Amino acid sequence: MDIGEARGLADEAPYVRFQSTVRNERGYFTGVFGLVNGLARDGKLTAEQERFRRANNDWYNAAYPDPSSVDPKVYDRELHPGAAAWFKCTSRDLIKRVDGYLEILAAHGIGCHMMRSSDPGRVVYEDEYQIVVVPPGQPSPAAIRGGEA
Repeated sequence: MDIGEARGLADEAPYVRFQSTVRNERGYFTGVFGLVNGLARDGKLTAEQERFRRANNDWYNAAYPDPSSVDPKVYDRELHPGAAAWFKCTSRDLIKRVDGYLEILAAHGIGCHMMRSSDPGRVVYEDEYQIVVVPPGQPSPAAIRGGEA
């Protein structure tokens, strides 16, 4: 994905997600924030990149609800396997800040692409800025417990 592309997408689809181009060890696609936070955990960010990450993570934390703070089970791997957050396209101020994260990933050679969808999966959380969904093809909680899907 090209840097700057995040700014002009809000009218393309109702939901937008930025995620890795390859699956992680659990078989899922890590989101843009998880990718950059992983680089930070591994000590791979420059001082400037770390300042950007910290300042912008703080801004995001202040600007919108953390789904797992509202519902601690939203990312529960058994209840909601593969749960992933998507921006609502109306969250323009939140989306446009993603470009800085994409620049960091590009500098480290990590692929990240933008996904757009009108139906990204089974919604397990929603607020005015975002949704968290279980992607299609993942079992429902009832199926995991051995009940009907």
